[in-house]
Amino acid sequence: MKSLDTLELTIKLSPKDPWSEILIAELSDLGFDGFLTTEDGIQAYANASVDAQEIMRELSIANLDDVQCDWEAKVIPHQNWNAKWEEDFHPVFVEDYATILAPFHDENLGKGMIVRIQPQMSFGTGHHQTTWMMTKALFELPEMPKSVLDMGTGTGVLAVVAEKLGATRILAIDIEEWSAENARENTARNKCKHVECVWGDRDKIEGHEFGLIIANINKNILKAQMETYAAALSKNGTLLLSGFFSTDVDELVTFAAPFGLTLEKQLAKDEWAGLQMTKK
Repeated sequence: MKSLDTLELTIKLSPKDPWSEILIAELSDLGFDGFLTTEDGIQAYANASVDAQEIMRELSIANLDDVQCDWEAKVIPHQNWNAKWEEDFHPVFVEDYATILAPFHDENLGKGMIVRIQPQMSFGTGHHQTTWMMTKALFELPEMPKSVLDMGTGTGVLAVVAEKLGATRILAIDIEEWSAENARENTARNKCKHVECVWGDRDKIEGHEFGLIIANINKNILKAQMETYAAALSKNGTLLLSGFFSTDVDELVTFAAPFGLTLEKQLAKDEWAGLQMTKK
């Protein structure tokens, strides 16, 4: 049974690079959905039911002699999560397109589109490279489709941006109940009128068709759900994918091809990658 508390796993690394990025990717596949980069490593967040010792044994650094790794785990009570994020949450500038602010930030700090996000336990504040890339990609689409799916919505930030750019029917889905609730709060905070936030999985997509599908999750889940995305995407519709490394790009492009999805544009920020694909 899942806890309402959160596990905070602090990992100190020497050398930090490239291992911090590798660990974030591995931990994303092991139930962690929030990350902070620190001066000497990372902090990763998961449900408190996760066994930290077992997780550490599964990581690639576990048996490497040339990487020094120190770690500690602690449980953050549910009611303290917001205070933790407020302590670390700084404005995020997506070039000149948008600024992602917490509710307590002065609006004068921002430029471009202003998006207000209170993260709670959900992933997607714009601090992580993948959320930043997907936000930028939305602004650079030739035209915002009217119908949009935001799969793995987290905080709902991408759904908010999609509506502000002109989408009129947005389905935002997350497998975690608290994330779906957090997305509802954030869409209301941004006065969105066209976003439906749903707790569930890909079965919630059945019967819908979208001109744009956004999925910022991780490589394994993207592959498992690729056929579902392709089936729900309109002809000539756009699929935006992220949550994986540049080294995963060829694998995902090849995997998507049999479903009629072709690569239009590759995105990159640091070691992270994104794909803009079209259904032919």
